Amino acid sequence: MSALGPQDLMHAYLDMLAAERGAAANTLEAYRRDLDDYLAHLAGKRIDPGAVEAAGIRAYLAELEARGLKSTSAARRLSCVRGFHRFLYAEGMAEADPTAPVSGPKRGRGLPKVLSVAEVDRLLTVAKEAAAKAASAETPNPAEAARAGRMHCLIELLYATGLRVSELVALPRAAGSTKERFLVVRGKGGRERLVPLTEVARQAMAAHLATLTAPGPWLFPADSETGHLTRQAFARDLKAVAAAAGIRTDRISPHVLRHAFASHLLQNGADLRVVQELLGHADISTTQIYTHVLDERLKQMVRDLHPLASA
Repeated sequence: MSALGPQDLMHAYLDMLAAERGAAANTLEAYRRDLDDYLAHLAGKRIDPGAVEAAGIRAYLAELEARGLKSTSAARRLSCVRGFHRFLYAEGMAEADPTAPVSGPKRGRGLPKVLSVAEVDRLLTVAKEAAAKAASAETPNPAEAARAGRMHCLIELLYATGLRVSELVALPRAAGSTKERFLVVRGKGGRERLVPLTEVARQAMAAHLATLTAPGPWLFPADSETGHLTRQAFARDLKAVAAAAGIRTDRISPHVLRHAFASHLLQNGADLRVVQELLGHADISTTQIYTHVLDERLKQMVRDLHPLASA
């Protein structure tokens, strides 16, 4: 059992994630919140983190269920706790890993919200028309025109590339003037991947870039702590565009557009492994949430192509 206190153990684990695995600040903050909750539970039971047994882990999961936490959230919390205890065991701060015999909560198969191709077309059309209208107004407002053009660029880019919203808003300004047909994106864990660019997306970036007057490192600069547009601001503005396009705002988010990118590719015959690479998923199991799209496509192929399907 370690002589370090619970908070010191947590900080040691988070430091390892940052130094050795390149965990992003948002990931570290999520882990910190989950571990704070878990350690508070242990403190209430007067249990040292290095002395927890499997029964203690199961008791924590039971408490999460009693609080009404969804199975997906409880599974994520358990994943964080597993990593923490494996770290303690590997570093000799605990005699065993108590999470090894513990099964995760059963999760129902949740399908992602996805927009149809027609709905995405409407969204893009409304954003493009708003940008054109703001730019050609009789008494143009430069700030309003720049904001409308930025929004059009963001939506075009997101649907064309399937980037995570955190990757999208933090694109460097150099990305907007690239002569290549792809972007080099640094994703989770510092992993780099190539993301192809459509000509429409390149044109939208070039138009947006022309509205940026002040120098700076970001393609989407903003008055924020990071210096670039925040995920929250983009999500808010996206809902406004969706409402103008006649799409219910509870059905839209940046992540929904990422889902649409993946689902529409698969509907048109893309390989699941290719989509995995484009989305930046480290494990194919993460991408397999989209297999329902493949299932429907295969059923349609049998209906359309099998000689006895209409018999």
